[in-house]
Amino acid sequence: MIGGLFQRWRERRERKLLEAFAIPEPLWQLTLTRYPFIARRSEADRAELRRLCSLFLASKEFHGAGGFEVTDEVAVAVAAQACLPVLRLGLEWYDGFVGIVMHEGEVVAARETMDEDGVVHEYDETLAGEAMEGGPLMLAWSEIAPEATERVEGHDSVYNVVIHEFAHVLDMRDGEPDGAPPIADAALRLQWSATMEAEWQWFCDQVDAGVATLIDPYGAEAPEEFFAVAVEAFFVAPRELLAEQPRLYRLFAAFFLQDPAHA
Repeated sequence: MIGGLFQRWRERRERKLLEAFAIPEPLWQLTLTRYPFIARRSEADRAELRRLCSLFLASKEFHGAGGFEVTDEVAVAVAAQACLPVLRLGLEWYDGFVGIVMHEGEVVAARETMDEDGVVHEYDETLAGEAMEGGPLMLAWSEIAPEATERVEGHDSVYNVVIHEFAHVLDMRDGEPDGAPPIADAALRLQWSATMEAEWQWFCDQVDAGVATLIDPYGAEAPEEFFAVAVEAFFVAPRELLAEQPRLYRLFAAFFLQDPAHA
């Protein structure tokens, strides 16, 4: 009885949130037009994605930095791309943070690192986005806006800042990013370890040889970056990823419970 009451309460609450954060049809259609990889999904996928976007907008807090205005257009563009990876996994994968900080352009962050001799080196790093454990998550609109997609057309590698940073969120669900999100299924977890290692090594060999790759060469930096850029390719250019690295594609299809190459 208590379980039934709780379920009905959740359903009523969700209906209210969906009504309060409903995405107007013109804005949704504009988003689909601007991000073709979303528009190519099936009607059922798009309907579920739109539902998740409303719930995402209800649960996250957007903040504009440096006077940047977070319009409905900006928020929905982020939500639509962020929710694609959890279309079948569920929004609870993003429960670990609330804040999303939006900048007009890329951000220069001061960094420091210690070498093997204990010497600290300071440097500046230009960021298009950054995900931190527990949040907030930072994104640069200049790298998300439709114009950013147009800038990389014809480029050999896929580029999607939103999906990249939210892939890191998935990775950090069980702690520090390591290229392996938490996987409940023991068989898939074992398969993940073996497949990702082999696919990353093949990818690094291609990058070292100067061969153009669908996955951004930045993925050669570390396993966690390979995971993030590979997830970009899986959702933005799934057919191309299936052709280039079929084992990696099938592994992601099993984890994300999606087959976007055939959606």
